[in-house]
Amino acid sequence: MTFIYIVGLIKQFLKDTFWSRLDFLIFDTPPGTSDEHLTVVKALKNVKPDGAVVVTTPQDLALVTIRKELNFCRKMGLKVLGIVENMSGFVCPHCQECSELFSSGGARKLAEEYGFRFLGSIPLDQNLCVCCEQGSNICETFPETPAVKSLRSIASTLIEVTSS
Repeated sequence: MTFIYIVGLIKQFLKDTFWSRLDFLIFDTPPGTSDEHLTVVKALKNVKPDGAVVVTTPQDLALVTIRKELNFCRKMGLKVLGIVENMSGFVCPHCQECSELFSSGGARKLAEEYGFRFLGSIPLDQNLCVCCEQGSNICETFPETPAVKSLRSIASTLIEVTSS
């Protein structure tokens, strides 16, 4: 029953919202190839989206799921704009040094394997959690942190890719 409710919400969200002219509409979905993904892709087919940005963590288990997602995009004719590696390190709140907690580089290798653009790595950053809880913009509040620098670089690349 939950599935029907979620799919209905997605359809209603897309149909009943006046979007005006958008530069980007971002759907943050759980990994995998669920019916929610299928619903979003089908609902947006008429507006011809530029594509999808696939986000993964660097662990091998996550990459197995993301491979399925990439194959889903291919089957649905949805262009993959690039792959992002999330949680690719931890930013120390004291010195801003980024240290690896998990393996890293998995998303880059996956992008190379599939012939997709690797957009960048985003480290875990306590400042992001603080900003989310406060409702503030991390790019304005902590503009020099490694996470913000990475987010800005990824955004610039996406703007470039979708503008051409």
